[in-house]
Amino acid sequence: MANIVSLVLLLALLGALCRRAGAAAFEVGGDDGWVVPSAKDGGIYGQWASKNRFLVGDSVHFKYKKDSVMVVTEDDYNNCRSSHPIFFSNNGDTEVQLDRPGLFYFISGVTGHCERGQRMIIKVIGQDAPPPAPQAASPPPAPSTPPSPPSPSAASPGTSVLAGAIAVAAMALPVIVHGV
Repeated sequence: MANIVSLVLLLALLGALCRRAGAAAFEVGGDDGWVVPSAKDGGIYGQWASKNRFLVGDSVHFKYKKDSVMVVTEDDYNNCRSSHPIFFSNNGDTEVQLDRPGLFYFISGVTGHCERGQRMIIKVIGQDAPPPAPQAASPPPAPSTPPSPPSPSAASPGTSVLAGAIAVAAMALPVIVHGV
């Protein structure tokens, strides 16, 4: 019985490692950090977010002084309302885990900052989502012959990490079961 429990724990650990293997940490605002944008740069955070690809397991890091960061609902985001945040931090160094697919709405909690552009929406996609298609002026022509199936060597990086974790678990199984 103890061997089965050990095996389950090992597999759970390997699964957790596989999920975090490719996680990225994004620095919001780059060198400037989380600040009130100038009048000409009011949409700077939205532009920054739209140029990045966020996956479940990634995180966003906010550096700021005399300010705060909040995760809010879509309605609160649209109205720059900070009275009932989902998450609030004002420690100057905040990391938010993107733990689910969907939209995350961020605003500053300091009065007037959101209205001046210190807000951002991040779209998080699942780990298995395909990369976004490049924006083109016109659709690409249809292929003249049907595409061939991908070769086994063309597996995605996540697939190879998972395959490696399964191989490690399979090698550990005899050790756990036989108590060697």
